[in-house]
Amino acid sequence: MQPFTLLIKPSGSDCNIDCRYCFYKDRLPELGSGRQRMSHETLATLVRGYMRLGFPKVGFAWQGGEPTLMGVEFFERAVDLQMKHGKPGQQISNTFQTNGIALNEKWCRFFHRNKFLLGISIDGPEKFHNRYRVDHAGAGTFARVIRGIENCKQHNVEFSTLILLNSENVRHPDELFDFVVANELAYLQFIPCIERDAATGKPADFSITPKQYGDFLCRLFDLWCDYGPEKLNIREFDSLTTFFVLGNQTICTYGQQCAGFVVVEHNGDAFCCEFFVEPKWRLGNIAETPLDELAASATKQAFAEQKQDLAGECVRCPFLKVCRGGCMKDRRCFDDGSPAGTNYFCEAYKQFFDYALLTLMDMAKAIKQGSLTRRTRRVEDVRLRVP
Repeated sequence: MQPFTLLIKPSGSDCNIDCRYCFYKDRLPELGSGRQRMSHETLATLVRGYMRLGFPKVGFAWQGGEPTLMGVEFFERAVDLQMKHGKPGQQISNTFQTNGIALNEKWCRFFHRNKFLLGISIDGPEKFHNRYRVDHAGAGTFARVIRGIENCKQHNVEFSTLILLNSENVRHPDELFDFVVANELAYLQFIPCIERDAATGKPADFSITPKQYGDFLCRLFDLWCDYGPEKLNIREFDSLTTFFVLGNQTICTYGQQCAGFVVVEHNGDAFCCEFFVEPKWRLGNIAETPLDELAASATKQAFAEQKQDLAGECVRCPFLKVCRGGCMKDRRCFDDGSPAGTNYFCEAYKQFFDYALLTLMDMAKAIKQGSLTRRTRRVEDVRLRVP
């Protein structure tokens, strides 16, 4: 069996804030309503079943909703179970996606001690962040997120920042870049926002257009090159550079198959991908079926191979080997005139690849020759090892 990462939703879609563009609020009603929390029994079943597969490197990606709602003690129990059921020498990565609101001293001490790698969502300067990332009272959350980031720095917690590109901030790449540099945010990911308006079938009003995304990527690339690629790790650019150095991408968006994850909800239900938490792609429940059987199921295999079902325009595209059709969630039809089966961001990718790939290939050559270094993390800083 090929190794895979667990993407775990221990608190389901529950969250301590109420982002206006959140795609996970409206997932399956069958997963439950009201307070959603993974039980200790489900956690034990999950960790035990995964660790016993014996992969040399195992990955737990804790997401939500907001996983800090589970409390520190839940994750202390998770780490204890990882050590209990792991095999000597196994390397364990725990990544943790959070809005940053709850990152106090107690949390940060736990994350540092157990080598968790955090992804903290922030949409840039306050005027952009507070446009959509608000609490349940409608108040902005920027100051609280910045406080959480400062606590991470103070306690030497490894973290990256995730910036969702929406209708407001995508038009201001220079301001976003200046914000990143001023706040010493050295590891970044920019995620393009596209969601369907159920009433119209068109992209929701907070979404971005392909042209906006293409223009943003090109300008961001120039800013990154001028600033120094060795100083700042931008995940999208790093993945492409890695492709030209090693022949493989580091983000699933550009992967050949969608096979790298198994999503486990708070109640133990397993799915192929967090963007496809729907009946068609339900694998089963870990309380009823062993995790290895779920991961090797015909449903999981069909989902993985579905990414290779490309539109004719993609098959003929000179950039196919680089993007592989992009993320499957962005291939869903929108009433926006896009060719059937193509990625919503197809034109953005073409614009950016045409603009930047030759430079990225030159960077890859310089990396191979040792004349350019990339900003990367030490493995020992973000992985535990079973004694």
